[in-house]
Amino acid sequence: MTRISRRDFLKLSALGVGTMAFSPIKERLNLFDDRSLVRVATDAISVHSQPNDESRIVGQWYRDDLLTVYEEVRAETPAYNPVWYRVWGGFVHRARLQRVELLYNPTQSYFEEGKRYLADITVPYTRAMRHTKFYGWEPLYRLYYGSVHWVDGMDKGPDGELWYRVFDELVSVPYFVRPSDLRMIPPESLAPISPEVDFLDKHVDVDLTTQKVYAYEYDKVVFETVISSGLIYGGNPNGIGTKTPTGQFHIREKMPSKHMGEGSLVSDIDAYVLPGVPWTCFFTEAGHAFHGTYWHENYGVPMSHGCINMRTNEAKWLFRWLRPVHDGPQLYRRGYGSTINIFYS
Repeated sequence: MTRISRRDFLKLSALGVGTMAFSPIKERLNLFDDRSLVRVATDAISVHSQPNDESRIVGQWYRDDLLTVYEEVRAETPAYNPVWYRVWGGFVHRARLQRVELLYNPTQSYFEEGKRYLADITVPYTRAMRHTKFYGWEPLYRLYYGSVHWVDGMDKGPDGELWYRVFDELVSVPYFVRPSDLRMIPPESLAPISPEVDFLDKHVDVDLTTQKVYAYEYDKVVFETVISSGLIYGGNPNGIGTKTPTGQFHIREKMPSKHMGEGSLVSDIDAYVLPGVPWTCFFTEAGHAFHGTYWHENYGVPMSHGCINMRTNEAKWLFRWLRPVHDGPQLYRRGYGSTINIFYS
């Protein structure tokens, strides 16, 4: 018999109440708004009595806990990211929180033989499962809201119902995800942006001093946002420094879904394993890339292992805009693409 801790029991109980809140009747009565949910995306965060780090700590929340945001507050500190959320009992800074929703999806039952379909996670997180001859069903990764994955078919899942089969380019075995938690991405939403502009007339500037990205068509800025580049000091698990390189580069490869990290099937929840990193555009042979980020909301300061962290919707825009064009059910698109200039101002 499987035993669960008191904390896990309380989590499951809260989730059960939350699921009731998402019933169609509740939706019609407008009694719940899941747009106010955030997920704790680090080991633990502190709840403060006031929206500043110097105030008294009145509580703690832990990885993957879900909090309801009652109000968004702009404070004086930290200046680069002055947003705090008022939650039950106090205030939390948004740096290590992810805004999430809980949206369930209809099941796609037809899959063309040999074709893969892109889908994104629309719940705070879901548990991927795999089946082996010797061990039966086993839990694998948690897949998080906003991550993107390749679905290539269906099969019976651990509950006897049909689950989506997920292809992962970094691991040797497929795994399975409950269909309600994945939304098929319409191909038209990936249509290239301004494909008529020659790739020589598109370029991106990344200012590491201001942590800003600018996309240009000819000499006009058509897109601008704040990002998080690589940590200036440190090393990632593969031994490469975490500082984002400077210089002139070109887009080398684009992958709408990329499993980053070690790719271990037995990693614990705190390991450097990031399946389904969305809208990845590589610009160095070592693996530096622009990509969407589902593990923090702390843009404006270095946070990464060398890549350019972006909000997922903004990374998708850049993915569609940058050359080479990625179209169709391709795992990747390689080619000599748009120019990337990275510098300190």
